[in-house]
Amino acid sequence: MKKNILVLGLLCLAIQVGAQTKDDVKTVFQTSHPWKPSIDNRADAAIVYGIGGNPSDNSKRVSFEERVKSWQDRGYKTHFMTGIAWGEYQDYFTGKWDGKWHLDEGQVTQNGDTIWHGHLIPYIVPTENFIKYMKEAQIKRVIDAGIDAIYLEEPEFWARAGYSDAFKREWKKYYGFDWRPQHESPENTYLANKLKYQLYYNALNEVFTYAKEYGKSKGMNVRCYVPTHSLVNYSQWQIISPEASLASLPCVDGYIAQVWTGTSREPNYFNGKVKERVFETAFLEYGSMESMTAPTGRKMFFLTDPIEDLPRDWVDYKKNYEATFTAQLLYPKIADYEVMPWPERIYEGLYRKSANSEERATIPRHYSTQMQVMINALNSMPLSDNKVTGSTGISVLMANSLMFQRYPTHAGYEDPQLSNFYGQALPFLKRGVPVKTVHIENLSYAETLKDTKVLLMSYSNMKPQTAEAHKLLAEWVKKGGIIVYSGQDNDPFQSVQEWWNQGDMKYNVASDHLFEIMNIGINPKEGEYAYGKGIVYVLRNDPKEFAMETGQDTKLVDVVKRMYEQKAKAGILEFKNSFYLARGQYDLVAVLDENSNTNPYTVKGILIDLFDPQLPVLKEKVVLPGEQAFLYNVGRVKDKSKPQVLASASRVYDEKISKSTYSFIAKSPVNTTNSMRVLLPAKPSKYVITAPDGSELKDAQWLWDEYSKTAFLTFENNPDGVKVSLTW
Repeated sequence: MKKNILVLGLLCLAIQVGAQTKDDVKTVFQTSHPWKPSIDNRADAAIVYGIGGNPSDNSKRVSFEERVKSWQDRGYKTHFMTGIAWGEYQDYFTGKWDGKWHLDEGQVTQNGDTIWHGHLIPYIVPTENFIKYMKEAQIKRVIDAGIDAIYLEEPEFWARAGYSDAFKREWKKYYGFDWRPQHESPENTYLANKLKYQLYYNALNEVFTYAKEYGKSKGMNVRCYVPTHSLVNYSQWQIISPEASLASLPCVDGYIAQVWTGTSREPNYFNGKVKERVFETAFLEYGSMESMTAPTGRKMFFLTDPIEDLPRDWVDYKKNYEATFTAQLLYPKIADYEVMPWPERIYEGLYRKSANSEERATIPRHYSTQMQVMINALNSMPLSDNKVTGSTGISVLMANSLMFQRYPTHAGYEDPQLSNFYGQALPFLKRGVPVKTVHIENLSYAETLKDTKVLLMSYSNMKPQTAEAHKLLAEWVKKGGIIVYSGQDNDPFQSVQEWWNQGDMKYNVASDHLFEIMNIGINPKEGEYAYGKGIVYVLRNDPKEFAMETGQDTKLVDVVKRMYEQKAKAGILEFKNSFYLARGQYDLVAVLDENSNTNPYTVKGILIDLFDPQLPVLKEKVVLPGEQAFLYNVGRVKDKSKPQVLASASRVYDEKISKSTYSFIAKSPVNTTNSMRVLLPAKPSKYVITAPDGSELKDAQWLWDEYSKTAFLTFENNPDGVKVSLTW
């Protein structure tokens, strides 16, 4: 498998010119609809979805080219997105494209059921013929329409699938022997999932390579991106996807980290309790995406969604949006964002007003105002060298093979809710340690372990794909690194036919190879072992024990604290109940619950509360356990004599400053209310707020705040622009 990936990567590198081109697109959103005033959210680029639209709506009534033009006419850059595992491809499945029926190429479960995404839209086994269709019927038409940025989203193969004739043919082609049912043995499961992984790796390579070659033939530099869930989420949801291998693929220019309430509310175990922990899960999801790509320099968009796929209520959506939004901003080295998917369902969808109400309504005005303040802040969100408060240097090792062992269960070995991962991460995250994740596939990059003092790892839920990874880990330990390894090494996947038990390798379990090359010996007992300047500490507990049993994580925490402080000499491992980050003019705060410390976190200064649609000016903000805060710190404005919009539920254009006047145009969707805070050198003597036709807006309101030297303005938004003129 590794050889195949290397060959494909070199092929892609050979044909690519101008890879990973930087652009000026900072914020994007995806929509299947043509422009309309109710969804005109003013991000930099509109990602127009699907040549045939979105399977869940009627966007296909308007041609792709017409939809693209409608957004371009409104000043947007236009990109293109479609699914690589599903989409409006009925012309392929029903034979219209090549005269052959292809519904047999769907992903099929053990009981013979096809896994569907919509009517006549199966999840796809990406065969050679389907890849040809994607190139000729999808990508070529998009590039011919002038699109130079293409997103192929969600390369997903369900772990429970793998029984179709199409998959059996791909198995024989790849392995050279007949298909084996994955439910019959761990070996078969592992082989099946490696193939699923490889099939979508190959599909993305081939389609993106074609896109770049065809674009080049037309004088275009086509950029290619992969919107994908995190490795944390795909592993928990039992889906197979190429994930970390794509981070090194030369013909991939970047990614969208598809993290939102729907992924982050998946329950997990901590201290013996299973429940939703949206902020913590989102923090780990975004972290796994950042660490997947940080060593490779690819562009990364972080996504949040003000609602989610499943119908809930507006109160629930708002609370969890704040949690995921804060989590993404706590990564100060990422500053590109997909501000929302599907604005049509956000602005126009009908959802329950509250958990106790069956009355449905469109988005409340207070929430749409708050949301637009938040997404417009993203347009100017800076990169920052500041770090989240807390002890740094503790990382959890991840591997793509986390996805391989999730389904089906063998020999009764269970890993409920991915507890072997969360059992390493949550004991520290919930104690206020900003734990990181590290991808084993990236160990060859020097930057991968540069800031890690103590690396937590286990092979109870994943396996190393190459012996080279162990050599790199051993070299890191020899130079002074510390590994805390947790695991009984008794899961049934230890015995699959892999490199550690083939040829000259005669190891019963994967970790024994690592231990032996560090002179620890095979099957070491629990305890501390020195290698070079570094340490390996072996715990003979599966990490899930630290999560699923009440009070059992103290063993792991005590060992890591001692290793961190006494062996790594990294300082005191600080435990607390909060995270804080100063990022440009913004302050981010998250206070954790389920912590022995129940104190709130207080920020003081000249603060604007960006989670409050009224944008109140505060002298202090008190954040309680289980809550987050997003604040604009007026005290950190560099030039307070310069008139400027500090926060707004609209995007600001055409700013003009004279000696005593400041004017600008504010644009945002219709049927929403604008709130804004404007910094001025003195209290205005005159406010003039006019509609696009030049008439004065009678419902506009304004208020001066002397403490912050800001004017608060509110009026009804208009995508054609409301003109604001302030005189002092």
